[in-house]
Amino acid sequence: MTSKLKAKLNPTTPKKILACDGGGILGLISVEILAKLESDLRAELGQPELVLADWFDFVCGTSTGAIIAACIATGMSMEKIRTFYVSSGEQMFDKASVFKRLRYSYNDEPLAAKLRTELNRALGYPVGSPLATLGDKGLRTLLMMVLRNHTTDSPWPVWNNPHAKYNQLERKDCNLNLPLWQLVRASTAAPTFFPPEVVTFAPGTPSEYQFVFVDGGVTTYNNPAFLAFQMATAAPYKLNWSTGRDQLLIVSVGTGCAAKARPDLQANDLWLGDHARNVPRALMNAACAGWDMACRMLGDCRFGAQIDREIGDMVMAADAQTSNWTGTKQFTYVRYDPDVSQAGLKAMKLGDMRPETVQVMDSIAHIKDIQMVGTTYAKQNVSLSHLQPFCSSHI
Repeated sequence: MTSKLKAKLNPTTPKKILACDGGGILGLISVEILAKLESDLRAELGQPELVLADWFDFVCGTSTGAIIAACIATGMSMEKIRTFYVSSGEQMFDKASVFKRLRYSYNDEPLAAKLRTELNRALGYPVGSPLATLGDKGLRTLLMMVLRNHTTDSPWPVWNNPHAKYNQLERKDCNLNLPLWQLVRASTAAPTFFPPEVVTFAPGTPSEYQFVFVDGGVTTYNNPAFLAFQMATAAPYKLNWSTGRDQLLIVSVGTGCAAKARPDLQANDLWLGDHARNVPRALMNAACAGWDMACRMLGDCRFGAQIDREIGDMVMAADAQTSNWTGTKQFTYVRYDPDVSQAGLKAMKLGDMRPETVQVMDSIAHIKDIQMVGTTYAKQNVSLSHLQPFCSSHI
């Protein structure tokens, strides 16, 4: 562990967390939002070479958000991450047909191969070097990725906190020894899109065992912001960061939201096929909105779109004297997530864009439209004023 990372783990200084949602190629929306944030921080702090790993202490993500978080943690600039998505998105996020899944082994399908190459390169390893692990000393921030362990039927948040129970080096199955690329790939293994990821623990020992992992987005943590707060502050996770609106900042970045209202729906339209298509998405959207709501209630929300017509947006002014709930605010919170419904696109002056092209995770034929949503939304909404007083914090 580097001295910089050790300093970021120190619980006595204000901390900044970045949480990235899942969403396949729609992760490019998040990339463009974060590119604007990185550019603004460079200008504000007078550091033209600054990358987000210099500013955030803890980055986390689910599915495509795990790719973004891991790339940031290695020290990649958002420009490089953008290039990674634009140049490789079609290859990485093409929906896997049955024939493709039969053709690839677990370790050589395009996404796996790309992750192995790019993460090792970002950490400065020459071609042919051993693959970077979760405990790699080159990682510049605390990093957490959400996986779903299909073997145990449970969500698995895996991170590089050296104090965590399953990261103790004396363990034969220490998580820090797991290949970084494989954990990222496991978090992105969306069912019907990619093969599952089989991860071996305690390899080469009598205790060796395997678990099968699929996309972390099929847990309730496609939006990992509140989970990150829990892991940063709950005693069992052994990080023990301080809470308070001037002690902890959480920036949560989505991949676009759009309610799929069905005004003409009839009761007899609801049959098995309809439920199979719509229930998983409905559950994921409800969980995402629920965690966002929890963060806006426990946190001092500085920016975010309306949740619904009863709750509103729960945004509080920086100098607000009254709270929007009865408890003490635990952190400062910002939620960036564009509305990609027809109405939302029209509000961004993108009314000529077809909404369906920027709403599905394998929309690889519309990468330019997805980018346009991200850049337009970022230009209109991302502001360092939302992040005060943390912009002036020591890096």
